[in-house]
Amino acid sequence: MITAKFSKNTFQFKQPSGTSRGVLTEKHAWFIEVWETDTPEVFGVGECSIIPGLSPDFDSFEKYEEKLKSLCKNVDLNLDFWPSIKFGLETALLDLKNGGKGIIYDNAFTRGDIKIPINGLVWMGDSKFMHEQIEEKLEAGFTTIKIKIGAIDFDSEIELLKSIRKRYSKDEITLRVDANGAFTPDEAEFKLSRLSKLDIHSIEQPIKAGQWNAMSDLCLKTKLPIALDEELIGIHLSTDKIKLLKQISPQFIILKPSLHGGISGTQEWIKIAEELNIPWWITSALESNIGLNAICQLTANYKTTLPQGLGTGSLYLNNVHSKLTVKDGFISISQL
Repeated sequence: MITAKFSKNTFQFKQPSGTSRGVLTEKHAWFIEVWETDTPEVFGVGECSIIPGLSPDFDSFEKYEEKLKSLCKNVDLNLDFWPSIKFGLETALLDLKNGGKGIIYDNAFTRGDIKIPINGLVWMGDSKFMHEQIEEKLEAGFTTIKIKIGAIDFDSEIELLKSIRKRYSKDEITLRVDANGAFTPDEAEFKLSRLSKLDIHSIEQPIKAGQWNAMSDLCLKTKLPIALDEELIGIHLSTDKIKLLKQISPQFIILKPSLHGGISGTQEWIKIAEELNIPWWITSALESNIGLNAICQLTANYKTTLPQGLGTGSLYLNNVHSKLTVKDGFISISQL
């Protein structure tokens, strides 16, 4: 019989991190521990990580913990509508199955045989702050940089991107941008056209989710490849996933297990996307190293050459100790 408990953790950002939805200074997560009742000394750990206003299973701290209490009373609950909790439980159970040593999957990554290419993340802020972050990422050896846009003046953002392109060609540095739904449908086509002249690899979620017709039209006309992210949140049934991807026909999709159905939901999105010839990559949803470790191991189960969004382990002052290492634009793990 499986027994479970949870505990709340708050992680402090090293510096305020800006998005189009506001500035983040702390991150809340709950760790789930599971064990066989008769052998409590061996336990698995998973992370339930939320982003207020984005996580579909988070309304308030009180209601979220009520869900976790329900789960601890019955680990066989249907968690399809609670993706962050589902991800935490799936991770914990897999960890327990593999001996409670942080091994979610026994694969080439956990054996230390491969490294995963990742992008460096640049947060929103004034031009000076963003330039400083870009320089740090370049000096750290990243060749793919993801820049969050949509919070400051668009012309200033264009100038920032131009300044990078004056120094580095698209063959030297791959640039991705993430709008987090900041553009309106009426302005998006014009803004994407301007961005496309700067040899941008792709743009994440240019308009807010839920506007399927507008997004479909934009994906059809765009000169800049579009990657869906928030658009996938709350889509639980496989039939609805197929319908969304067929109607919108995006150039890419981006998957976050805490938002997109946990491990099993992410695996289903990948299966459907590959059947429709839609490339994908996986990104953390600002998890601590517990969740990030699981996402890296899940990603390593697939053969992918695209840089993934897994470089978030250094965000926090009080992160959990980890054997994950980021160097020269790759993430790897010490032998577990």
